[in-house]
Amino acid sequence: MLMLFFGPLIMLNTGIITNAFSLFGLYILSGLGMAGIGMGVMHDAIHGSFSKKRKVNQWMGYTMNLIGANASVWKIQHNVLHHTYTNISESDDDINAPFFLRFSPHAKRYWLHRFQHIYIWFFYSLSTISWITSKDFVRVKRYKKMGFFKGKNEYKNTIFEISAWKLLYYSYTLILPLIMVPLAWWIILLAFISMHMVTGILISIVFQTAHVMPSADFPLPDKNGLIANNWSVHQLATTSNYSPRSKSFSWLIGGLNYQIEHHLFPNICHTHYNKLSSIVATTAQEYGIPYLIKKSFWAAIIDHIKMLRSLGRIEAVHQK
Repeated sequence: MLMLFFGPLIMLNTGIITNAFSLFGLYILSGLGMAGIGMGVMHDAIHGSFSKKRKVNQWMGYTMNLIGANASVWKIQHNVLHHTYTNISESDDDINAPFFLRFSPHAKRYWLHRFQHIYIWFFYSLSTISWITSKDFVRVKRYKKMGFFKGKNEYKNTIFEISAWKLLYYSYTLILPLIMVPLAWWIILLAFISMHMVTGILISIVFQTAHVMPSADFPLPDKNGLIANNWSVHQLATTSNYSPRSKSFSWLIGGLNYQIEHHLFPNICHTHYNKLSSIVATTAQEYGIPYLIKKSFWAAIIDHIKMLRSLGRIEAVHQK
């Protein structure tokens, strides 16, 4: 996946590419590699499950920075907020969306949400462009207010780190191609955007079809801020698997089709999820706990579309 991302960029930066068709093709290939790094490399590494060695996980986690985002911010967004408060409105940052998108039945509904199942694909495709530009800066500021980055100069150092990594990222993905490729700047920029559109839509669909589903729960905390179920049961109720029989598909997306097992055992490498799934499914059945699963990725996408359409039409439940 690292070679699939860097290989096309190296070719672009040599200046041997002289036509738009090859330019777009190489950028799109690089986008596939970027998605692969996001799902199959940095994801395990930042969870500490890529390797038994902490330093290896730390260094492989920096692949997140190499694709334009930031590992420190992602760790809070994903490891802390998403994995702890899965599908809990206003706490799980994966379902905290801009006003024009609605991922929870407890979020405020606007009239334009009636069409979100149609226009959402455009915004999914732009999701990583948001990441490489403003998203990390917005979130690091918000996370500071939430009590993260408390250490001396930690917040300033993180801002500097984000800026430096992004400058490095832009240098080999856009600035050097603009210098080396003998084509109009706007063609190169469009090809760069196409790379991110491929990455954005792939990553968004893989992650969102695991939680924003008709069968998934969206529990609300009580007046004391507590959820009724214990953490393990909560993960089973809010998470869904899909396409469990396709080993090749599972390899391509870093085992994220086994989201239930990932949420229960985030510190275990995704290569073990296939074998773990039968144990988890049997145990869930034994105790009468839901084990949500779709036979194919396509079936999961269809259900996700149905859920988006439903969320665009139902009023908020217990809206604050």
